Formats: sequence, C-alpha cells, structure tokens
Amino acid sequence: MDRRKFMAGCLGGYLGLPLLPQAGEAQTGLSKIIFPFAAGAGGDTLCRLIAQEISPVLQRTIVVENRTGGDGLIGIKSVKGASPDGSMVLVTTGPTMYLLPMVETTPSFDTAKDFVPVSLLARFEFALVVGPAMDVADFKGFVAWLKAHPDKTSFGVPSNGTIPHFMGSKLEKDLGIPLTRVPYRGSAPILNDIIGGHISFGITTLADALPQHRAKSLKIIAVSSAERSPFAPDVPTLKESGIDLVADAWYGMWLPAGSPPEFASKLGAAASAALAKPEVKEKLTTIGLIPVGSSADGLAKELAANTAFWQPIVKATGYKIEN
Repeated sequence: MDRRKFMAGCLGGYLGLPLLPQAGEAQTGLSKIIFPFAAGAGGDTLCRLIAQEISPVLQRTIVVENRTGGDGLIGIKSVKGASPDGSMVLVTTGPTMYLLPMVETTPSFDTAKDFVPVSLLARFEFALVVGPAMDVADFKGFVAWLKAHPDKTSFGVPSNGTIPHFMGSKLEKDLGIPLTRVPYRGSAPILNDIIGGHISFGITTLADALPQHRAKSLKIIAVSSAERSPFAPDVPTLKESGIDLVADAWYGMWLPAGSPPEFASKLGAAASAALAKPEVKEKLTTIGLIPVGSSADGLAKELAANTAFWQPIVKATGYKIEN
C-alpha cells in the first residue's frame, strides 16, 4: 500500500517558569508545537488555542508549526530525537502514534522509547452514517438491510489504514456480513457519495457528519464512543447496538525522549488548565472536540489500552504499508 493513501483525510502559578532554557532555540525563548497535519482543521485549532493559553503562563513564545506529509510521520520524526530542552513539542492524534507502528513493515518509531508522554488533550468520535437510499430507522434496521442487499454493502472510509478502516473490519466480523471498503480522501466525498446513493454507508468523524445529519440529508445511526455523544445525544452507541466496539480517537501531547519528567508534568498541567477554561471549552466543542486534559500517566495508559485493543484487529486484517 502506498503511504500517501494512508490516513489522508487519520497550568497554575507554580508553572510560571521558562521552558528549560538550554541550547539552541530554547535559549531564544521560543518553543514549537509540531502538528503533523495541515492547518485549518480541528487539531490545528486545538494546537493554536493551547499555544495561546500556555504561552503567557510559561513566559515563553510558543508557535505552532505544521509539518505535514507521510501520514503524520514527517512531523513525528522531526520531534523524535530532538533536543529534550523544551524547544520541540509534538501534538498529534492517538491513532498516528499506535497505528503507524502496527502497519509499517519496518516501524519508523517506537512511541514508548522515542517520546515522553505529556497529556491527553481532546477526544473526537466516529459515526456510522447512512443515506436516503438505505431507508432504515436504527442499527437493527441497518443490519437487516445489509443482509437483504448483499450486493450493496460498499462503505466509505476517509483512507485505508485508519480507525474507520479497522472499524469496518470489526463490523464485518461481528455481523458476519461481507462488506466492501471504499477508501476516500477525507470525509467530505464520502458524505457526498452517501447522499448521492453511490455507496450504502460510511464511517467518518462525527463532527463532519453532524451538519448533514441535522439537515436530515443523511442519518447517523450509531456513534463509536463509550457513551452517547454530547453532540448527538439522540444517537445510540455501537455498544448499545450490540457491537462490542468503542473507537473514539483523541489528540495527545508528547516530548522527545530524555525530557525531564518534571517538565513533562508541568507542561501537561499547563495544557490541562488551558483546556479547563470555559472559553476554550466552548471554542473546541463548537468544532466537535471534547476537551480532556490528563497527567502523563493518563496519556500513557490511554495509548497502551488503545494499542492492546487495536493490535489483534489490525493484525487479523493483514494490512501493511511498505516503507
């Protein structure tokens, strides 16, 4: 599988100290949050809000730099091995940190060895979406429709190798119904093709599907989170629908290996305090993100749990990226 097709469209008073002023850029009072995806989307907005909030608290200039390409790998590798002096901070999605090492034939990084966890930042959810061609009221009706139309079981995902890809594999196994996955470049063309009747259903981020769901041009029949989404409280979860699958995704913050745990703790507390501010919460929920914040240990446990959950699912598909 060509890498380019992978994941195309996947702080308190005691913290008022400078970010470890040491060699290189850190001496200039500049720190960079490296975000390995394009500007303008939800994750980029999250980075910029955090940078704006923690900069005065930490008494440093903090800028966001988008280092895109390689399904997030270019940005990740730019922080891997960087000087552990606080000048480089990585913010990316959880799936890039646990799925990439699983699907690369030769893993480019080891999350546990190459990075120091800082904080879980925000969660987002996925949605199972159907269009007008599939006239069903709920998940039970969805399953019945698939069984009655075995020649129309194609579904869209934002790209191969992403959480929606492997959610589809899990659905296929649990339902015992052959499904045909169609990879796209992002959510927008999936939703257009669902509305147009070109594919039967899709798995996208909830935030992307909500406007059309509210306009009733398509229907979200299940969400992937552990509990019903605050953005769509009328929609049941997959677990409520009988599928043992929780697949919310999230953004996290990491430092290069060798960074002092005390500094990681301070930075994480700063980010968590920023995410707790009402004005920041409001801005993030508007774009479909659920602010969280956590300790370094909380992020490490989240990553470990996700890795353990998805590893057998991914392995069973045999999916790999040549690198």
